[in-house]
Amino acid sequence: MKYVVLASVLLVASVVVAVAATRSLPRGGPRNRHWAAIGIATAVVVALTAVFDNVMIAAGIMVYSEPGTSGVTIGLAPIEDFSYPIAAALALPSLWVLLTRDREASDG
Repeated sequence: MKYVVLASVLLVASVVVAVAATRSLPRGGPRNRHWAAIGIATAVVVALTAVFDNVMIAAGIMVYSEPGTSGVTIGLAPIEDFSYPIAAALALPSLWVLLTRDREASDG
């Protein structure tokens, strides 16, 4: 399986979870804070991925098969490698919202 197919499936699933979480939040402040947190987390993990993946690839710790990637890279890292931290930054705060929603409603 090509990396781009796996990355696409992962990103689509994360977007679905993020949209579901956003719809469960009240309009205005809570939604804005949710997306701000996702934006900040995404920027941080993409920057860290860019630095550390390039270091690990340059050191020979990780090797990607050329036919498996799209050929688009950021430094030495294939663009598909960035889908994992982006998916995590989308899905994890969104799952937190979805999984704690009922508990917060019963506590309040």
